[in-house]
Amino acid sequence: MSNEEDDLPQLSASTFAALQEFYKEQEEREALQSNIQEIVQNGNVVFDEDWQLSQFWYDESTIEGLVQMVINSVGTRAKIALVSCPTLYKLMKDKTDSSAEVTLYEFDQRFAAYGSDFVLYDYKAPLNIPRDKGSYYDIVIADPPFLSEECLTKTAVTVKFLTKGKIILCTGAVMADLAQRLLDLKKTEFQPKHKNNLANEFWCFTNFPLDKPVS
Repeated sequence: MSNEEDDLPQLSASTFAALQEFYKEQEEREALQSNIQEIVQNGNVVFDEDWQLSQFWYDESTIEGLVQMVINSVGTRAKIALVSCPTLYKLMKDKTDSSAEVTLYEFDQRFAAYGSDFVLYDYKAPLNIPRDKGSYYDIVIADPPFLSEECLTKTAVTVKFLTKGKIILCTGAVMADLAQRLLDLKKTEFQPKHKNNLANEFWCFTNFPLDKPVS
């Protein structure tokens, strides 16, 4: 053995064992994450609403209507951003071409199971998102988690940064004036509904004309 090799630091048996254990746990975590992602992508997992995060899932007809609205507007090969509306992701992926990009910007890290299609997003830091996504998406659809001026104002900053132009916003009817001022959005005939009925009336707004009324 050379003098240089003698000078190399040597791991103790206990340190080496701990290192092996660390790598083993890391591999197990990665395998578990991969399995979860596969299960979720195959549609076998349904995430429950977390009311602490102000989550209220759309009903099936609303999911189908919004997805169809997007496809009617930008086609099946578009770049699509979903901001705080995770229940649209699965059907959007199913209905669009494999060349489409569907990205979910969401605070709930359970949806990290969607892999690279997931971007951790907190409306309180509206531009803490990838800088290369500015004016990137053909359409952005957003559903701010709270019916407050602060939440909609900050979400609007995110939406304007991400979109090339087209915007769909689902929020309470009480936010109509602010939605118009911030994003120049107008109410559509489509009315979003939720699995668990909410006391607040919800409306859908866009900044572009729809091809045809959506019921």
